[in-house]
Amino acid sequence: MAPSKDRICYFYDSDVGTSYYGNNHPMKPHRLAMTHHLVLSYDLHRRMEVYRPRRSYPVEMTQYHAEDYVEFLSRITPDTASEHMQSMQRFNLGEDCPIFDGLFDFCKLYTGGSIDGAVRLNHGMSDIAINWSGGLHHAKKAEASGFCYINDLVLAILELLKHHARVVYIDIDIHHGDGVEEAFYMTDRVMCVSFHKYGDLFFPGTGGLNDIGKNAGKYYSVNVPLRDGIHDDGFQDIFQTVMQKVMDVYRPGAIVLQCGADSLAADRLGCFNLSLDGHADCVKFMKKFGVPLLVTGGGGYTKSNVSRCWTNETAVLLDRKLPKDIPEHDFYYEYYADQDYKLKVEPTNYIENLNNKTYVHEVKKEVMENLRAIEHAPGVAMHEVPPDSMIPEFDEDDLNYDERYGGQFGLDKIVDRDDEYYDGDKDQDR
Repeated sequence: MAPSKDRICYFYDSDVGTSYYGNNHPMKPHRLAMTHHLVLSYDLHRRMEVYRPRRSYPVEMTQYHAEDYVEFLSRITPDTASEHMQSMQRFNLGEDCPIFDGLFDFCKLYTGGSIDGAVRLNHGMSDIAINWSGGLHHAKKAEASGFCYINDLVLAILELLKHHARVVYIDIDIHHGDGVEEAFYMTDRVMCVSFHKYGDLFFPGTGGLNDIGKNAGKYYSVNVPLRDGIHDDGFQDIFQTVMQKVMDVYRPGAIVLQCGADSLAADRLGCFNLSLDGHADCVKFMKKFGVPLLVTGGGGYTKSNVSRCWTNETAVLLDRKLPKDIPEHDFYYEYYADQDYKLKVEPTNYIENLNNKTYVHEVKKEVMENLRAIEHAPGVAMHEVPPDSMIPEFDEDDLNYDERYGGQFGLDKIVDRDDEYYDGDKDQDR
């Protein structure tokens, strides 16, 4: 039986879609607005609980990130950047990770959605939480990296660990999930599994077969390095084989799935050759385990394909099959003319598949041997559960009722704004 709408929550705030990294920068948060309006056009929002994410607080970010780094992000602006060049270099801010207007608010929004989703999963209020604005997997403890500033995934996993002995993190972005792996490299409480392009100085240059974790975390980092041009069949063969073994051996209490769309065919920065359905099959496969699931976005640099991808995967999580003809809708319909207004991303003919059977066999063999080194799921002594993500107290006279505060999920499900819903939606049951 498909989950009721009360069991799937979805986080969105239109402010994330107005963030702008700058001219010629490949990261376009505008793709989040496109995704949301495509979700609306297919009426998928009526089948979920829709929330505006709470803006996370600096004190929450410092549950992982260095205080001086978070403090610097909170106060730096484009107007003051030139005065702080030494700190900019120290925190790896600049060309790839530029300072733009509203940067810290952008970080607070995408991070708040992932943390809130984890809290709902922890309390059994949702079975699946969706935050397409999250998934910024490259951010490190004290530096930005790869278009990522705050690592919402690490913070969400830390939240999940308050209630679950083991969490599995899965990354299907074309780039290695290095920031998340680094955070949990020496613990067995999080297994990080990343399927990514590796070699030829491809960013970030990490994630080889031999990167398996250290100390208590040995064998709990699982890297599946792939080559250019991998297609649906090859990707699903290795993904399903590895993930079935991971689930059998590790038995996680929760799953975090990063669905970077740059592994799709024809991505501006990618070199894989996955179709829309091939990418979504990973989501479908992990959903079937029935484990609490947080789903986020990530990379993806051909905007119309990103929105197709994440809308389609929202439908997969809802057990819905969408018509291939994209419904006419306001704002962004013309962006889909590139594929005749169809919900499709097809493999291309100009990328050679360099993942021959021998290479794939050797990768699978080594990964499976490493997983066999884990004889049983690790245990953990569970003590008193730490409090949920820290929410400061407020003076009621200072509250802005156009925003959500704290964990009042049941009382404050949604705040309507004209730029987030179609006419008439606000008065109808969701």
